[in-house]
Amino acid sequence: MNENSQTLPCVMIPVSDRQLLLPNVSIAEVVDLNSTDAGTNTPDWLVGFLEWRGLNLPVISYDAANGGKLMIPGGNRGRIIVINTIGPKHEQLPFMALVTQGIPSQARLMEDQIRELEGQPGPADLMQVEVDGETAWIPNLEYLESLASEARH
Repeated sequence: MNENSQTLPCVMIPVSDRQLLLPNVSIAEVVDLNSTDAGTNTPDWLVGFLEWRGLNLPVISYDAANGGKLMIPGGNRGRIIVINTIGPKHEQLPFMALVTQGIPSQARLMEDQIRELEGQPGPADLMQVEVDGETAWIPNLEYLESLASEARH
């Protein structure tokens, strides 16, 4: 059997108090964080908007969407990850963006390297897992997509 069929290329994404785990295929691009002006009367979790490939994408703070504080990374640490949407509003919103607290890193994972943990998930969390001894959270993309959709109205 081909070993590649047993591994899943993933990305570990640093946010302020945790790492997120997403499969590579969900990420369209990682771009530098430059503007963070969301304007006035916007939700706490909205960092701003990203002009990307002719689209104006809402940039979400995972931390704030999960009930925490809006954390804008200092210096050159932050990045924005553009994520392919998968929900029912994909036609209207094919992508959304999340701000990170550092540079995402690649990981090739096999099923036996991931173990579900008991954790207290926030609204933006799907489940907590252990990946090779490190704790990570799989984000609730449907919830994040609903926020991104809300930000566009």
